[in-house]
Amino acid sequence: MSEIIEIPIELTNFKLPQGVHKRLQHLLDRQDAGEQLTQAERKEAEGLVELAEFLSLLRLRSQSVIKD
Repeated sequence: MSEIIEIPIELTNFKLPQGVHKRLQHLLDRQDAGEQLTQAERKEAEGLVELAEFLSLLRLRSQSVIKD
């Protein structure tokens, strides 16, 4: 039996805030340039990537639910 899940339409547009996105991009750019990140910076970057991926998945799922 399927449950009906209500998803707010705002989730289809939800993404990382600009400042958080800039921080992630800065860390990734440094890493791509061959600069060694500290352990704390690596953990921060990994967490931000996971958050970005989760938000993308959430956005995609909410878009598919709204289309149905």
